[in-house]
Amino acid sequence: MAFSKVHNFNSGPAILPDEVFTQSAAAVVNYNGTGLSILEIGHRTPAFVNILTEARLLVRELLELKDEQEVLFLHGGASTQFMQVPFNLLDPKDCAAFADTGVWGQKAIKEAANFGRAEVVCSGKENGYTSIPKDFAVPHDAKYLHITSNNTIYGTQWKNIPATSNNLVVDMSSDIFSRTMPYSSYGIIYAGAQKNLGAAGVTLVVVNKNILGKTKRAIPTILDYNKHIEEGNLLNTPPVFNIYVCLLVLRWIKANGGIAAMEAQNKIKAELLYNYIDSSNIFTGTVAKEDRSMMNICFKCKDSSHEAAFLELAAAKNIVGIAGHRLAGAFRASLYNAMPLSSAEFLIQVMQEFEKSR
Repeated sequence: MAFSKVHNFNSGPAILPDEVFTQSAAAVVNYNGTGLSILEIGHRTPAFVNILTEARLLVRELLELKDEQEVLFLHGGASTQFMQVPFNLLDPKDCAAFADTGVWGQKAIKEAANFGRAEVVCSGKENGYTSIPKDFAVPHDAKYLHITSNNTIYGTQWKNIPATSNNLVVDMSSDIFSRTMPYSSYGIIYAGAQKNLGAAGVTLVVVNKNILGKTKRAIPTILDYNKHIEEGNLLNTPPVFNIYVCLLVLRWIKANGGIAAMEAQNKIKAELLYNYIDSSNIFTGTVAKEDRSMMNICFKCKDSSHEAAFLELAAAKNIVGIAGHRLAGAFRASLYNAMPLSSAEFLIQVMQEFEKSR
């Protein structure tokens, strides 16, 4: 199968490995020689149960999880997890602590306030979310601390995950599998798949089962993590195709050296682009250097009147997805795992060409 030479810097749904497209496209026509499309196989048949089992095991292996951590592939996106986490962990008088590092943290705070007390322990709002808060304390009675490990909109990333005696809940939608982290120490990890893991339509949840079942509230069955665990991730019909795409991506990550290898390549790509931006006479970064994301590189023109012209040049060069989020403006280059180094280098070449023309 031939692929176009478009350089895809979209923040999500985002770039996937070429071989994943090839394999998933073939499976849509005929999955594994069964004569059935992956879109029509039964979710309780051995064919799909094997897919689900392997995908869950690969998550365990790549993230180096402990026995008490359960892996689930659920519907609803990370936005559902804003509600599902407090539903499972909070009683009405309980407190949950939050780091407000942008839109996604704000959404999680808003939803948690429907289930208990949502206490914001730090915020980057005053500086326009261009840095990660450094000094804060978590209330001793907080059931958990919630952070967003990487902010796609503003291009910030937690480099040092807070050490806390409270359970840590981490929204890792945009940097899951991109860097080595102590994944086994977290209470809950959740991530929409459409950045580094697969196609939009499935959400990965890793939950320490020891923190569940401690609330007195009634939890609707479909929102109860324990019910999904008890049913082996087959409480209802899961998103079959999307989980299969996740499996293909997980195989690709493992075959290409695992998370440590992903991190090494991601550092190379990000450092190349940041180094050029820092040396440029026309472009400049928008994030505090110590908090810069490896996944979403946000930058702007020193003279904003040049920005429309740069977007036009990028489009002419088959660079897509380079415009910044509507709330942040300017530019954003997303360098997820599947982004080849050659595309990052090509973007720099086009930026240099634009700079010479000004």
